[in-house]
Amino acid sequence: MNAPSLPAVRLNGVSRRFGDVRALDDVSLEIRDGEFFALLGPSGSGKTTCLRLIAGFDRPSAGSIELHGVPAAGLPPYERDVNTVFQDYALFPHMTVAQNVAYGLMIRRVPRAERERRVQAMLELVQLPGVGDRKPAQLSGGQRQRVALARALVNRPRVLLLDEPLGALDLKLRQEMQEELKAIQQRLGITFIHVTHDQEEALAMSDRLAVFRDGRIEQVGTPAEVYEHPATAFVADFVGVSNLLEGTAALAVTGSAQAFTVRPEKIRIVEESAPVAPGSCSVPGRIRDVIYLGMHTRYGVEIDPGGHLVVVEQNRDARSIDLLAARGRRVRLCWPSSHNQPVRQAP
Repeated sequence: MNAPSLPAVRLNGVSRRFGDVRALDDVSLEIRDGEFFALLGPSGSGKTTCLRLIAGFDRPSAGSIELHGVPAAGLPPYERDVNTVFQDYALFPHMTVAQNVAYGLMIRRVPRAERERRVQAMLELVQLPGVGDRKPAQLSGGQRQRVALARALVNRPRVLLLDEPLGALDLKLRQEMQEELKAIQQRLGITFIHVTHDQEEALAMSDRLAVFRDGRIEQVGTPAEVYEHPATAFVADFVGVSNLLEGTAALAVTGSAQAFTVRPEKIRIVEESAPVAPGSCSVPGRIRDVIYLGMHTRYGVEIDPGGHLVVVEQNRDARSIDLLAARGRRVRLCWPSSHNQPVRQAP
């Protein structure tokens, strides 16, 4: 049996303070070699600070960082086996595409023939063959992002850091680039660490993710684990849409005041008088909001014990005019109790 490989990145009790502000607060994290890992969280949660510390652009105020088992303390960015792709691409406008991609190889004094071969190989990898003589200004946003990716990969780093690299792209192109990035990572087999505030992007691309809040990690897990079993109310609310029931409402539904969440797509809307199946939760209410969204409709339901639940249903056969007519109707909400996820509240 092969011995397990060392983590690509290990953070041990890492903190970063800026005066009285703790951008990172005692963060410990292991990122496996060869995985696509996402750092997810709202603005100011600490995810970009974490990435900068791994890259060597900043130093921790406390704690330590290891790269493949080697302490990173004192190592400048150019001596770390990592490269970074930025949201604004950071391409040199006066250089051609090929010169931009080759820049890191020139700094390392790689021979010209080898340099040209690796540049062409990288441009083919990112599906940009034949554009080496163009300037960045002659490319689309998606093409410039691919050039930035090629430039970061041409030096063959063991870890690639991506700082919201798709944030400047429109929705359709962003979705296409998500697929391409994941395919490239799987082809190369190197570690990708991706900072994003886009929950769907993190769920779609990552093998595992860490959810950040106020400089701390709330939860680490696979996309399915984090979505289906959020550890805290914050994670449930931030990663996708979730309904939180607590106190009186929770007591009326489950017989316990313990706070829990249930995802909108797990809930069915039925007639108020419909029987409740064994092992199900049920609560009556009135539909207050109906939002038609094409593939699905989102309902806001005011429940009798107090509070408001969101329900999402796919539009298989119903017409939009019929769906919108449901506003104001008395209904019953039902869902399997197995979809209730107990959560802890923030202190």
